[in-house]
Amino acid sequence: MKAIGIFDSGMGGLTVMRALKARLPNESFIYLGDTARLPYGTKSADTVTRYAVQASAALMAHDIKLLVVACNTASAAALPTLSQSLAPLPVVGVIEPGAAAAVAAVPEGPIAVIATEGTVRGGAYVRAIQALSPQMPVVQQACPLFVALAEEGLRDGPITELVARRYLEPLLATMPRPRGLVLGCTHFPVLKATIAKVAGADVTLIDSAETTAAAVEKILREKSLLHDGPAQPPKFLATDAPGRFAHLGEIFLGEPIDPGAVTLVDL
Repeated sequence: MKAIGIFDSGMGGLTVMRALKARLPNESFIYLGDTARLPYGTKSADTVTRYAVQASAALMAHDIKLLVVACNTASAAALPTLSQSLAPLPVVGVIEPGAAAAVAAVPEGPIAVIATEGTVRGGAYVRAIQALSPQMPVVQQACPLFVALAEEGLRDGPITELVARRYLEPLLATMPRPRGLVLGCTHFPVLKATIAKVAGADVTLIDSAETTAAAVEKILREKSLLHDGPAQPPKFLATDAPGRFAHLGEIFLGEPIDPGAVTLVDL
């Protein structure tokens, strides 16, 4: 049976894989974390596109049936290139599903987006949200330290809360006050409890993982690619430190990762 391929700059995309596994329990998955070259969010669009092409080629070698770009920065920079070069293979990013979830959650807005520097600089979320709701006010904030905190497993505590306040308090002080907050990086859901605490109960957090999983299911159903039998154990590829990937990846995936299932690859 063919698997669904997923890639991210590191372990953040495992939050998307978690949602996919919950929604599609009969599907098999192979995940690539480009841990040697993270973060993508501080790099140029051309560099991110080159990395994304290399990561997708490594997954294509495993004869996947669909590719999920579980990285907001790569979705913003490389999705058109990947969709064209890999056709007819279906390619799904996380930005459009996240934008749809935001507009559905707070249709009157305003919406705030926190993401990496690259995603904010490219304005992909603003375009995607306003394509659905042209008059929607959208404000953005780059939160690069959130990626490092998530990758180090620092989900809460005084350091994480201090960084969250530094990023979020000026953003949420804009007027009119945002009612929705898009977690525009797949690393950020790991920090959701701290982000929610700082943002306050009147701000709805939007995570694109579940919406992305729904989009994948829709495509598989339309193309008659859904698998009915039992799933095979997931496989993992990492470009650096596979042992660390297995250890910390559990935080993102929500279940233990067998170190023997993680293969070191060179892109």
